[in-house]
Amino acid sequence: MLTANHVKQYRLMAGFSQKELASKTGITRQTLSLIEKGTYNPSLKLCLNLCHVLNQTLDTVFWVEPS
Repeated sequence: MLTANHVKQYRLMAGFSQKELASKTGITRQTLSLIEKGTYNPSLKLCLNLCHVLNQTLDTVFWVEPS
């Protein structure tokens, strides 16, 4: 099961740099970069926090692709 996301797309639409969004969500810029690349699976709590800051719903930003 692979988790895919549109974090980068919605971050850019909101006008945030990686550093700004990371700061607003309490993570490092490096962690955010890994999330955007799809190489780090964030916790549900972090997903919800990212969606809240980006003003998006969970199913809009994150979804699971069948393997």
